[in-house]
Amino acid sequence: MILGRVIGTLVSTQKNQYLNPHKHLIVKPVDLDLKPIGNKDIIALDFVDAGVNDIVLVTQEGDAAQQILGHRNAPVHTVIVAVVDKIDVTD
Repeated sequence: MILGRVIGTLVSTQKNQYLNPHKHLIVKPVDLDLKPIGNKDIIALDFVDAGVNDIVLVTQEGDAAQQILGHRNAPVHTVIVAVVDKIDVTD
């Protein structure tokens, strides 16, 4: 799983029919201090009603996405599975 910050939305008028009911968000991976890491952003299906600037937990695994969707018909690999309320790290 990946920790990330939602930085935007993606709008697509033409897409696979199984993606129609789902919102697509753009996520920038962050570290535990919420600082951006890497130079690639992620496009993920939102299942938790996340919004821009939310810290989210993202899974990047096809079987997990299929379990969340409840079928294998959509070409999905990446899904937002949680909005993070708090991060508590003990050294």
